[in-house]
Parts: sequence; structure tokens; C-alpha cells
Amino acid sequence: MSLTQIATFIVSLLHLPRKWVPGVSTFLASLIILGFIMVLVLTLVYLLRKILGWIQVRLGPMITGPQGMLQTPADALKLLLKEDVIPQRADRWVFTLAPAIVFIPAYLVYLVMPFGRGEGLIAKDLNIGILYIAGITSVAVIGIIAAGWASDNKYSLLGAMRSAAQLMTYEIPMILALIGPILVAGTLRLQALVEQQDGGLGNWFLFSLPAPQVLGFLIFLTAALAETNHTPFDLPEAESELVAGYNVEYSGMKFALFFLAEFANIFTASAIAVVLFFGGWTSPFPDAWPVLGWDHGVFSLLWFFLKASAMVFLFMWIRASWPRVRIDQLMSLGWKLLIPLGILNIAFTGGLLALMGG
Repeated sequence: MSLTQIATFIVSLLHLPRKWVPGVSTFLASLIILGFIMVLVLTLVYLLRKILGWIQVRLGPMITGPQGMLQTPADALKLLLKEDVIPQRADRWVFTLAPAIVFIPAYLVYLVMPFGRGEGLIAKDLNIGILYIAGITSVAVIGIIAAGWASDNKYSLLGAMRSAAQLMTYEIPMILALIGPILVAGTLRLQALVEQQDGGLGNWFLFSLPAPQVLGFLIFLTAALAETNHTPFDLPEAESELVAGYNVEYSGMKFALFFLAEFANIFTASAIAVVLFFGGWTSPFPDAWPVLGWDHGVFSLLWFFLKASAMVFLFMWIRASWPRVRIDQLMSLGWKLLIPLGILNIAFTGGLLALMGG
């Protein structure tokens, strides 16, 4: 049953006008996405603790619940019950709004994410889906700067300035990396991008001829690590230098919103990589193969989450293996290497497509 059918049933049950159906359908989609993000973040935090423990030859959470599975929900409950402290000299309105400004883009980006084949597995299939993602994800920096400035703390402000410089720097190579698959597909619609990669591993944009996007993926991966403040680019929250960066004065639910946005963004970056480079919800095996070649209905959803989970594991593996870089190294990598490589990848892709008549 689709969301529109459920919304129609609710409207008829409550004796509301038929014109309310689209609004009720959108509200239901919003609730589903919010619930998905909550469950997703709890799962990712638990997996991060266990995977880091496994890589570092320790156990991770083990006491609260079976294999420590209830440790993360217990921590989330603790955050919700904590006192909400606002510094005396803070700008109260800006201090309160900043976490929401950071979280809302992380939430809205899922509205256009194609989790599987068919209309029921994407909230809104926009014709400018990639442009929407690039625009909405760049809003978070406003909330980070607001949080750092409103806290009236030198460490918060320094972390916010670092984050602003980092996000604005790495937004450029990330967008340049996105242009390669767009040139190959000739569309900005995410569902259409995935549909063009159907038919097996050889059709994924990462490998497909005449313009494989290996360089574009490596640029995207590096930029995504920086955009999500992930190790080795977690300089805005460098504990050894800035205590906790821009969110050092936050507690309770406000801190939880920053936490939700950070982990939701890790899955978002993984999902975007899957859609653009790894065929989205398509099977890596030919359609003729029984079971393994199926990518309809629940199988498409399964393939999407398997690929996204592999990308999330890669992020966590990097986090466990790499030390934090210096701020000058971070900025040099972005401006002196990734941006020129991104332009080179666009020229390479466009040239090959022109030569092959693509």
C-alpha cells in the first residue's frame, strides 16, 4: 500500500476534504524519514563502537543488553533527560536555533534519496535531485557558525571558523566529483541515474565505459570525509586542541541534534556514493541470474542497504586507521590537489564522451 493510499484512507476516516491528501501523504513521509534517521543513528553508533573495538582488538560495549546492544539507547535516553544548560553570556535565540539549522538539512536530504526501485521507495523524485542535495547540504555550515559564535566561547568560535573553512573548501571538489556521473547520465534525477546503471556490475558508473568514474569516486570519498567532519578531517571537533569544537557548550537535546546530524550525514554520503557510482538499488549480477540478479521490490531495498553499509564500514575503517591531519594540510589538499583533479576528471569525462559520441 502506497503513502497516497494510506493518506486517502486517513482523510476519509477523519471526514476531511480530499485536497488534504497530498499534505497528509507528505506528513506521513516526513514521520517515516524521521523514524528512519533515529533508528539509523542508534544502529550506526553501536556499529561504530563494535567495529572500532574489533579493529583495535578490544570488545566495545558488552554489559548493557546482549552484546551491549542497549548501550546506545541508554546513552540516547541519558542525553534526552540531561539538563539543558545555556551559558549566561550566550545569544539565547541563536544558541537554541543553531542545532536545528544543522539537523534539518541532514533530514531533508532523505526526501529525494531513491532507496529502491519504484515510487514507494522514494519520497519525492525531483528532476533536480543532485542540485537539491548539493544545495541543502551546504546549509549546515550556517548552523555551525551560529553555534560557535552564539556560545561566547573561544574554542567554540575557533571550531566554527575551522568548520566553515573546511566545508566551503571541500564543497567545491565534491560538486566537481558529482558532475562526472551527471555528464555520463545526462540527467540530474537520482532515480534516472540509477536506472541507467541497471544490468550488472559493468554498467555502474564507477566502471562503465567510455568514461569510468574511479577518480571521481576517490575525490568524492575524500571530500565526503571532510564534509562530515570525519577522521582524519575532524579538525572542527579536535578534542586535543579545541575540547569539542563548536558544540562544546551544548548539552541535552541540543547536543543530541548535532550528534544525529553527524551520523545521519555519514549514511547520506554513503548513499550518494552508492547512487552515483555503485548502481544504487541495482544488482551487481546480470538480470538473468536467479535470486542474485533480482532487484525489484524488497530486493532493490536490500541491495541499496548492502552497498550503503559497505560504504559506512569503509568510513569507520578509515576512522580507526588514520590519524588527524593538520589544518594547513587539510586546506592544501582541498585547494591544491582535489579541485584541480576534479576539473581534470570533468575534462576527461567530457572529452571521452565527445569522442565516443556519448
